[in-house]
Amino acid sequence: MAMMTPNLQATDCSNLIPSLTSLFPPRLLHRPLSLPHSRFISKASLHHPSSPSSSSSSPPSLVNRRQIISQTASLSLSLATLSSLPLPAKSEEVLSEWERVYLPIDPGVVLLDIAFVPDDLNHGFLLGTRQTILETKDGGNTWTQRSIPSAEDEDFNYRFNSISFKGKEGWIVGKPAILLYTSDAGESWERIPLSAQLPGDMVYIKATGEKSAEMVTDQGAIYVTSNRGYNWRAAVQETVSATLNRTVSSGISGASYYTGTFNTVNRSPDGRYVAVSSRGNFYLTWEPGQ
Repeated sequence: MAMMTPNLQATDCSNLIPSLTSLFPPRLLHRPLSLPHSRFISKASLHHPSSPSSSSSSPPSLVNRRQIISQTASLSLSLATLSSLPLPAKSEEVLSEWERVYLPIDPGVVLLDIAFVPDDLNHGFLLGTRQTILETKDGGNTWTQRSIPSAEDEDFNYRFNSISFKGKEGWIVGKPAILLYTSDAGESWERIPLSAQLPGDMVYIKATGEKSAEMVTDQGAIYVTSNRGYNWRAAVQETVSATLNRTVSSGISGASYYTGTFNTVNRSPDGRYVAVSSRGNFYLTWEPGQ
């Protein structure tokens, strides 16, 4: 469904800030912002033609001084008002700049996930296809190839799909089925064995606490561990294909059996999930207890 976005025009901003001419008379706008350079007033300027005599009114010098003080006060007021008006934000303050970082990878590698250690935001990992794991310790300015010996023992070209950290504990899942765990912020990685009967390929993992994580497969299976990944408990009773066949095909006469897998999975902080199909033709949601 297309999202409606308002059509903003430059003229829309004209009513936000009053024009200077509506705030101040023209004489204030054109008045010099400084007093005359001369510190002395000539005798001619002290003459007050409307005064019949100097004894019946204030001295001319006093009148002109009062005028100067009055004008100075008005000028200070107008400057204070001008300084209180909101100024347009500078472009460099509003827009952030992106800088391209060149990575030591082959052109055909597809990058899939990135995560930084919460205790050290300069330390992070970048995952991808062709068994790619990159590591940075300077906030992403430079990256180096990282090898996992336990993942290189077998003749597989792993696709690392997802990485997640909670404190110094981190998890990585990939395809074919592989699970890596670290307790020292990625300085060393340990491979955790998985069951060969795992339904689907692992596409997402989320570190949830001490030695605890949730893992999701592309078939919609969600597993939970609380003992460093040595035991997993199923949180969902059926796969995506079973859910689609039960809720969709069963109500359509002559419908074929529906199958599907997840391409993208995301988890909210309270444990709810939303996942989009690999073909982009459906999405499913799940929350604990369903």
